[in-house]
Amino acid sequence: MLSLTGAEAILIDPRTVRGGDLHVADGAIVEEPQPAAESIDVTGCVVTAGLVNAHHHLLQSAFRTLPGTRSVPMAEWLPAMAAAYSTAVVDPELASVAARVGVAEGLLSGVTTVADHHLTWPSGTDTVGIAQATADAARDLGARLAFVRGAARDDPDEAATSAEAIAQALPLGAGGVSADGMLQLAVGPAGVHSDGEATFRLLGEVAARHGLRRRTQASEQVDVAIALERFGRRPLDLLEEWGWLAPDVTIAHLCGVTDHEIGRLAASGVTATHAPGCDVMMGWGVAPVAALRDAGIVVGLGTSGGGSNDAGHLLADARLAMQVSGLLGPALAAQDVLGMATEGSALGLGRPELGNLRPGAAADLCVWDVSGVADAGVADPVGGLLWASPGRRPKYVIVAGRVVVRDSMLVGADEHDLVAAMRARIGR
Repeated sequence: MLSLTGAEAILIDPRTVRGGDLHVADGAIVEEPQPAAESIDVTGCVVTAGLVNAHHHLLQSAFRTLPGTRSVPMAEWLPAMAAAYSTAVVDPELASVAARVGVAEGLLSGVTTVADHHLTWPSGTDTVGIAQATADAARDLGARLAFVRGAARDDPDEAATSAEAIAQALPLGAGGVSADGMLQLAVGPAGVHSDGEATFRLLGEVAARHGLRRRTQASEQVDVAIALERFGRRPLDLLEEWGWLAPDVTIAHLCGVTDHEIGRLAASGVTATHAPGCDVMMGWGVAPVAALRDAGIVVGLGTSGGGSNDAGHLLADARLAMQVSGLLGPALAAQDVLGMATEGSALGLGRPELGNLRPGAAADLCVWDVSGVADAGVADPVGGLLWASPGRRPKYVIVAGRVVVRDSMLVGADEHDLVAAMRARIGR
């Protein structure tokens, strides 16, 4: 049980801000203080719901700023990354090392839930072991994980068999979520640029059997070009034909969608994930976020992985999303973008209990100290989280009512040990 007292501002949800106190009991937000609760003084701080990184590739935390991967076409980026994976050998140990670094980086930047779209599955590898190692890494550090059994040019039957084995091995309940809400499983091919109809349909069948969410990527420039070249059609045409425009599907990127396609997406009930830190660097453009939101599409926010976006700092990418939004329509307000990084991302995971601080919601929250020089002169402390010093660390991070970052330091691990383990595993 916890009571946070004296906050300068509390972002209850994307529409509601108030000051004062916030109370936690049994892993949830409650209206009244509880007897014998630990009291944390948050004077001079802004409190938000824990950020939800709706699109990440945790494995790529071990492969940042590699030669041949910066500002190059996708046709050059893919073989450069593949060569690095081959040299390092992707196995459960590497998955664990990379996930621990990526999850820790997320927690230290306010991310309490991360969706890990794992796409690299060498033939013959222990796929259940990779999934379990990633889940264990998140659990040990105290973060929530949505693990996505992805596919990228995998054999369709092997991908589906692996997804089925993972679904049976992990401790999941209804909707592919564990009883304590700390682990979730989803499935999703990388996109029509890498996977065909068989992969989409077979993974969709696994999702239907186990009630899993589905996630994919679409309408980056490369995705549109390859779909037109191979199939003579646009990506969303194929996704609709293959049964992947539906309310249980979340689509990342969407930089190259037309006004007509936005209408189709809205009618289908899909949710979207904006990933500007990847899209801008890769030269894919900027998703028309304002138009997507105006059409009624729920939009979340993700960082993508270290191969294309070398930081898993969702707050910094929220700032970038805000800054570039005016290039394609009305500029987004900081509070709206914070809503994308919290409630928008959570809804895309089918998790309405996350991403807000209303009574009954999961007690996932971040305490941001805004009393320092970087925030001096800021009139709007909530907006200032993005406009001023977006690289900040939160003072406290709480997940399911448990403090996992205290005084801007991890509680469950020494970050220097995590770095040393990665250096030992990959040799740099």
